[in-house]
Parts: sequence; C-alpha cells; structure tokens
Amino acid sequence: MNQKGVGEASTRELTESRFPCAQCGGMLQYKIGTSTLQCKYCGHSNEIVNPVEPILEYDIHYALRELERAPKNAPGTTVIHCNTCAAEFSMDAYIHAGECPYCGTHVVTDTVHQRSIKPKALLPFSVTPEQARESYKKWLGSLWFAPNELKKFAREDRSLNGVYIPYWTYDSATVTHYQGQRGDTYYVRVRYSTIENGRRVTRTRMEPRIRWTPVRGRTRRHFDDVLVGASKSLPRRIMDWLQPWDLDALVPYTEEYLAGFSSEIYQVELDEGFERAKVLMDKTIRADVARDIGGDHQRISQLQTQHSDTTFKHVLLPLWTAAFTFRNKTYRYVVNGRTGKTRGERPYSRIKIALAVIAALVVLAGILAYAGSTGAFSSGSFDVPPVRQLPGGYRF
Repeated sequence: MNQKGVGEASTRELTESRFPCAQCGGMLQYKIGTSTLQCKYCGHSNEIVNPVEPILEYDIHYALRELERAPKNAPGTTVIHCNTCAAEFSMDAYIHAGECPYCGTHVVTDTVHQRSIKPKALLPFSVTPEQARESYKKWLGSLWFAPNELKKFAREDRSLNGVYIPYWTYDSATVTHYQGQRGDTYYVRVRYSTIENGRRVTRTRMEPRIRWTPVRGRTRRHFDDVLVGASKSLPRRIMDWLQPWDLDALVPYTEEYLAGFSSEIYQVELDEGFERAKVLMDKTIRADVARDIGGDHQRISQLQTQHSDTTFKHVLLPLWTAAFTFRNKTYRYVVNGRTGKTRGERPYSRIKIALAVIAALVVLAGILAYAGSTGAFSSGSFDVPPVRQLPGGYRF
C-alpha cells in the first residue's frame, strides 16, 4: 500500500498559491459546478487539471507510527505577505485558504506547515450561494414552534461563507465475538377475576412470557468510509446532520478548487477520529449481533471486536455557513455544499410550546370524557384475547 506523504514532517517553508487572471490580472475563482477557474471581471477561465493518480487509502497504524516520530508543529497564527498589494495579514491557526482583506487576492497555504497529514481528496462545491440561500429560507420557514418574528429572517438575504471542512474517512474489517441471551415469546393461560354488571366473575386470558436461552457467536462486518468530522469550529451534531455525502464523487485534492473559499486544517487528530468512528461502527455491530442472536428479544452481555486492515483518508467537504442574531443570541446554520441540505441552531417560542401542550391536554381530556360516557373503558372490555395460532394448532 502506498504510504507516501502520510506522515512526512514539514521541513519546508510555508508555500502559498495564488490564482491571478492571465488576461486582466484579476483574481480567478472556482466556478461552482464546473472544473474551471473563472475571472469575475473579464470572464476568462482556466481549466482545472485533476491529478491522474488515484485516491488512495492509507494504513492507519503506519501513519500513527510516522506521526509519533514526526516533529510536532504547534499551530499558530500564519503571517501572509500578499504579492499583489504588498500587505501583510494573518490567518488563524486552523485556516489554510482565504483571501487578502485588502485586495481580495485568494491564498492557499501549504497545510504540511501545520499538520503532517495533507488532504488527499475533496468534493467541489455544486450548490451556488443563491441555491444555498433558498434552502436556508425553506428550512427557516419550516421550523415548528419558532417565534413569529423569525419569519423576517427568511425574507432577508444573508451573507454566506463558503468553507471546506476537514473530515476523516475510515475503512475497517471487524470480527466480533459476543455473548448474550435469546428471548422467545410464548403464551400461558391465566385465570383472573373482574367485575361485570356489578358481579365478580372469573375469566381467562393468554399472557406472554419470555423464555431466555444463553447464546454466543461471532459476526463479521467490513466498514467502508465511516465519516468523522475533523473540525471543532462547528458542533458535531451540526456536522453529522449534513450527511449523507456523495463520497463516490471525490476528486483528488487540487488547490484550484479552494480559490474563492476558506478551508480549515483538521483539529481532530487521526487516532481521536478513529475512536469516534469505532463508536459509530459499534452501533451497526450491535444491530448485526442482535440479528445473529435471533428470537423475539435479545440481550447482549459481552462484545469483543477486533479491527484489521484499517485504513483512512483525509478529505475536505464543502459547506456554506452563516449566522443570524435573534434576541441577542447568535444562531449558526450550515448548508451542504453538494445537496443543499440545511441544518443549524434555532430559537423556540415558549408561548407556542405552552399553547401546544394545553391544546394536547384539552384533546386528551375530551377523549377520556367521551370514552367514559360510552363505557369504552368499562371493566373487562379489553379482556377478550385475539385469535392466535400457536404451535401445535392450538387457537385461542
């Protein structure tokens, strides 16, 4: 397996890439939904040439060993000298693509200066800012129990920031040994007393019981592209809400796709991300074990999972991000740069929630009153068991 570039340490100076227009000197930007850079002033475009090498998976154990030996590069503020206007400006520790605040020159810095693992693939933006705003408006307008004043935000055009967020993907072959119990439901006839028409009578009914049997076994599962966000700028729940991603459309990492956008360097380390991936895998493994146990009920008392052939990729995925302030509190939201799916933080109207609870209680009280007047809840009315076919042909 090709390990080149996985754990190499940074011994080079910071490199910067700029994308000036050869025709008018303006700045080229990635044209969303295409494979070209385009000048917004004269319309001149350059084709983005994707690298010919395939997108590789890298062995995680090899990478972790290399990272242990590599010098630790503490992330700090990066000072950039703009060759276009001669200004000097800084970029935050975990941002490696942005623009000069004075002349708008787009700059992409070399991530190896701050992180040993460079991105190997990305998904280019395919949702335009206009489409992202429409998705945001629909999402905001669909929120239940939102304050009425919030509707005005759906009518306003908000400033959006395009940013590439770092992710890890993990592949792993797993073998899980388990112990537990299988529960099979059976029915027994039970005698009980009840009051009918003012008299106590004896009736019978069939009640379920569970027969538990000890079990043990083994399951196998190969996981492909388990996705873990490697940014701490957004809450994990927001990043997880944006799935699924069309990872089959990944292209080899090329700096030109970042022109006109911001991009973050990973803040979640490789091993930390894998621990999160194992938690996600464990949910699927438990479902596999429950199916393997069978029966009507399952109890899992012990799981031992072994991982092998574990590989990873470092990729960048596109988001539109923005925020709005409502009643002195800031709420962030994001739009998937591939699908337009929108999720984020939102306020709730306490008055609407209280009115909904009151309305539900009124409806419930009405149902109970009606049932009481018709005798639907009279003693013994639900004691007639359904007809079931039991093993051996017995019906009840």
